[in-house]
Amino acid sequence: MTESADLVRVERDGAIATIVLNRPEKLNALTRAMWGMLGETVDVLSADEAVRCILVRGAGERAFSPGNDIAEFATQRANKAQAIEYGEVMHRTADALARCRHPLVAQIHGICVGGGLEIAALCDLRICGASSRFGAPIKNLGLVMAYAEMAPLVRLVGPAVALEILLEGRIFDAGEAKEKGLVTRVVPDADVAAEAAATARRIAEGAPLVARWHKKFARRLEQGAPLSPAERDECFDCFDTEDFRIGYAAFLAKVPPRFKGR
Repeated sequence: MTESADLVRVERDGAIATIVLNRPEKLNALTRAMWGMLGETVDVLSADEAVRCILVRGAGERAFSPGNDIAEFATQRANKAQAIEYGEVMHRTADALARCRHPLVAQIHGICVGGGLEIAALCDLRICGASSRFGAPIKNLGLVMAYAEMAPLVRLVGPAVALEILLEGRIFDAGEAKEKGLVTRVVPDADVAAEAAATARRIAEGAPLVARWHKKFARRLEQGAPLSPAERDECFDCFDTEDFRIGYAAFLAKVPPRFKGR
């Protein structure tokens, strides 16, 4: 594996896949290449029927990611035309994360800022350490957060809180992030990896088809439009699955179910 390819690494533990933003010497600051590789990796894992949960984390325990590497701006984002091309890579990856069929859990150590916060916001659950820090101080760079990047943040915390984060540009602590709804759970720093792993195991032990349906339904309900008869009907497809028969029988037998994803 080349050094470049290793900037986004995948680790597997049975049905759980972990995506590692692997640039610890730069606190996992994101390059254009990393954005592209992240999207490609998510697409591959999303199509993998053996995967039941995906963890996303930064290498080491100093940072999830502080966002885009400012050193690239001179060559990759020096003007509007370049920024549009760079943005297309970012937005394809954001779309890949949003479309991912499997539950996504962000395992957040340390700094989670800017583009790192955008990635975390696209995950379904976010678990961080007590000393983690959050924010999007891009106003200090004279930059805006584009629609495709802002949408997940607004969805997560609402427009008022999103504007507070962007207009003030403050870096704030894990407690405030939890209060704002940015994170799901705050644990002691030493427990982040264990809690994220336990969360992934709980998800992976459930019926994978159900997890996918729940993600689909939640996203659909956000749209606000009336549900069609076919959409309402889909809620009962689970009763014709093998996993329902497995789960029902296991409940009656008082044993853990072993779902097959069928």
